[in-house]
Amino acid sequence: MKRQTGILFDLDGVVIDTEPIYDIFWKDAGIRYNVGIENFHNLIKGTTMPNILEKYFSNYNEEEKKRLVAECSLFESTMEIPEVPGSIDFLQSLKKAGYMLGLVTSSDAEKLKTVFDTFPIRELFDSIVTSERIKNGKPHPDCYLLGAKELGFNSKQCLVFEDSINGVNAANAANARVIGVTTTNPEEVLRPITFDTITNFKDVSIEQVKKWSDGI
Repeated sequence: MKRQTGILFDLDGVVIDTEPIYDIFWKDAGIRYNVGIENFHNLIKGTTMPNILEKYFSNYNEEEKKRLVAECSLFESTMEIPEVPGSIDFLQSLKKAGYMLGLVTSSDAEKLKTVFDTFPIRELFDSIVTSERIKNGKPHPDCYLLGAKELGFNSKQCLVFEDSINGVNAANAANARVIGVTTTNPEEVLRPITFDTITNFKDVSIEQVKKWSDGI
């Protein structure tokens, strides 16, 4: 039986606990490329590589941009990919309970190959929105509007699990109900801009999902 609420997940910081690992790369890249922006690694969280290049590297030549992309791809292909505690079991329980699930990520399809090789979760998702499929990345709502549409829902009928400010803003702009995951930002930062917050998925039940979904 199809549930009356669609559920959309960000990837990094929600399903997989990779944001601290990305911090290592982007802090170093910010120094090596002389970006000169305080907290650069935090500002770009949740955004696509094309958006990062357009916003922060527009004055760099094409060779430098290609080198940065290649460096990031190499980093992603070799980095550890731990799960956010309980996320895989939670996805499986939602699917078993009849929910339509979507993955909405600023990562590209190549990155997802690595993730799906590590965790056999591809078949759990009824929609997958990657960076190649959208023009305007987070904080624009396009990705969540597309994910909801592919699940067969209005975005107002969806729960979204997000960790980054850009991601939360994107989901809010789509008028979805957002549950903040405090892997990247603390509760005091996420609580004012989300419906509720969780630390991870270890103790999140189907009954809790029903309570979050009440009224949408």
